[in-house]
Amino acid sequence: MSNRPLVPANVERLSPYVPGKPLTELARDFGITDAVKLASNESPLGPSPKAIAAATAAIAEGHRYPDGYALRRAIALHHGVPIEEVILGNGSNELIDIICHTFASPGEHAVYPDPSFVCYRSSTIAANMEPTVVPMSGGVNYDVDALIAALRPDTKLLFLANPNNPTGTYLGQAELKRLLSAAPQDAIIVLDEAYIEFADAADYPDGLKLRSLHPHILVLRTFSKAYGLAGFRVGYAIGPKTLIGYLDRLRPPFNVNNMALAAAEASLADPEHLRRYVALNAQERQRVGSRLLQLGISVVPSQANFLLVDTGRPAKDVYNIMLRKGVIVRPMAPPIESFVRITLGLPAENDRMLDALHAATTG
Repeated sequence: MSNRPLVPANVERLSPYVPGKPLTELARDFGITDAVKLASNESPLGPSPKAIAAATAAIAEGHRYPDGYALRRAIALHHGVPIEEVILGNGSNELIDIICHTFASPGEHAVYPDPSFVCYRSSTIAANMEPTVVPMSGGVNYDVDALIAALRPDTKLLFLANPNNPTGTYLGQAELKRLLSAAPQDAIIVLDEAYIEFADAADYPDGLKLRSLHPHILVLRTFSKAYGLAGFRVGYAIGPKTLIGYLDRLRPPFNVNNMALAAAEASLADPEHLRRYVALNAQERQRVGSRLLQLGISVVPSQANFLLVDTGRPAKDVYNIMLRKGVIVRPMAPPIESFVRITLGLPAENDRMLDALHAATTG
């Protein structure tokens, strides 16, 4: 019998992605049927009614293969870019995977911060890249000097989530410009702006407005968060026509389904629904953050739709206590293993979370 490994070494290093515990699982495991899920940064308002209507109507065309042209055109008009600079993904995480497999050869160098979006690690490893992982300062803030020091003449990919998940922190315009100026001109800079709609800091930079600073910037956006379409799986990238053309070669055919395409296009046409959620999130982010501080719980300032809080004890323990109270949050791993990430929900959901968290950290 051959001793040949069943899978390549890079696949052996990977672990399956573990999502936030579903509500149905909590009902099955603990009999809790009124749980509050604040673990996956989903919109508490759900999709726009216009998106639901459009997706419902699209079911009748379920026998036809999807055509993403209309949504790409709508995105291009929304951002004022040529349609040739837009590509769609089955969520922006699919595009991260496609980017790695398109532009990287085995052994090529990538840079990303930690903690940050877990798909940077899984996608670079799956592509057999050689990543340099740059620790966040204090576990939560970007260290631009360290990121610049990690860059090499042969660096092929730099991933940067802004605002960052799971910390909620961001890189301001001056620091992002400094980083872009230091990056090799033939590197590809991936600015992942999944939470941009929630960012309201005066110096928060829109990556689309900085594209002239580097020839190879890819900006990622998603409909999963602010637009409330997490279950539809629609993301997109905007970048130079040449880069988008190469990505299109590895993009799976028909990767975004008809219902998702219709829902996303209708969401773009309903800015009032978006404004309503963004306003609610800003209000609750301030209110919940202030209440946590009153309870003596440290909060990382956030530019996203979630808060990262330091419980002062193992996050897994806090998570399990809150779970049994019907509140699902996200426990963090090292180097921030005392932190939990909490999605901001509706006011009543947030109040229930505050009570559960207070009990879990004082009991």
